[in-house]
Amino acid sequence: MVNSEQKIFYGWIIVWSFLVISTVVYGLTQSFGVFFKLLGTSFGLTRAETSAIVSTQSIFGTIIAFVAGRTLDKFGPRIIVLIIGASMGLALILTSQTNASWQLFITYSLFSCVVGANYTTMAGTVSRWFHRKRGLALGIAATGMGFGAIFIVPLSAWLISVSGWRTAYMILGATAWIFVIPLSRLLRKNPGDLGLEPDGSISTTPQKETLVAEVNSGQVTGLTLREASRTRSFWFLTGISLLNAFCYNMLIIHIVPHATDIKVPEMQAATIISVLGASNIAGRLLIGRASDAIGRREVAMGCALLLFASILFLVWAGHLYMLYIFAMVFGFCIGGVDTTMTALTGDIFGMRYIGSIIGATQTAFGIGMILGPLFGGFIFDRMGNYSLAFGTGAMTMLVITALIAMVRRKNISFDHQSPGGHL
Repeated sequence: MVNSEQKIFYGWIIVWSFLVISTVVYGLTQSFGVFFKLLGTSFGLTRAETSAIVSTQSIFGTIIAFVAGRTLDKFGPRIIVLIIGASMGLALILTSQTNASWQLFITYSLFSCVVGANYTTMAGTVSRWFHRKRGLALGIAATGMGFGAIFIVPLSAWLISVSGWRTAYMILGATAWIFVIPLSRLLRKNPGDLGLEPDGSISTTPQKETLVAEVNSGQVTGLTLREASRTRSFWFLTGISLLNAFCYNMLIIHIVPHATDIKVPEMQAATIISVLGASNIAGRLLIGRASDAIGRREVAMGCALLLFASILFLVWAGHLYMLYIFAMVFGFCIGGVDTTMTALTGDIFGMRYIGSIIGATQTAFGIGMILGPLFGGFIFDRMGNYSLAFGTGAMTMLVITALIAMVRRKNISFDHQSPGGHL
């Protein structure tokens, strides 16, 4: 039961800790687009070759995401986030000292691949702490992706302008150590570890009482990864994750180079990612809350269709204000799809092995993260522009819409119902 003297449910401390952690971790990752042309110029790389640096990071990250899911189910989030903070800092500091292009694939691609564990750890942990408010809690925790774009990306551009890319990477690496490592100590696996209940409220229904008893006894219900993989919904969700990542990472890596190609100054081009990040925050909060109230699938399908329209608009966007319009719509809706699909995964498969299941879908996400930047770079090197690459990204959103529509909750052998109530 919740301590009557407790004023703040500890689950919200978990959420706000992950918000800050994700701001730093994802902000550092999203900043690669700001360093993109500088690295290519410094080491004589084509855009496809420069894209391969971040795609190689994603290759390792897919493995890390899967391992992180199993590690989370067994040991909890503390050790995982500690390793993320230590390795991210080391990766950027070592990258600042490189003098050959092959070294970037070790210092950046290998050491920073731990970012692949962050979303699995955040989503799996927060999902265990919340039931009725799962969409909102996941939305808040994941807004770090948006805040990273707002604060870390412009900071990176400014540091480059005043001190060069090498010094900038050294400072950013130290930032990872300063923020992420201490916050890892606040994380806990389950509310039951502190004698608390999901959502921080007293049980009022038989379903809620059952869920609380399961959490506190360590007997949380849910399918194993093997059982989940026998359902069609698991593979639909996996496909959504892969295609979503393909489109997102292609755009986040290539939007700044694309903007500078159409004569937008580099500092202003970096602000496109910041606008995208700000709207991403709003999307995760508002759409996450809406999905709790009116259903995950309906909300996610609407977001995917708006993403289709926004990416088509990008193909013909020739001015900075048009890129800002794209960034606002894309950021808002991509955050909505991501948050609702993560919450839906918990609704469908339960909490017992949620880390392993999210880790598996994040492995597909990692494959998309690999392919997206490579595809964008390949198309640019062959055609001299991104029109075909962006058009392909738009088409993937129509496929995602169809996959979301096919997700169903059937034959799941545990008791509590989805807070969205529409599956």
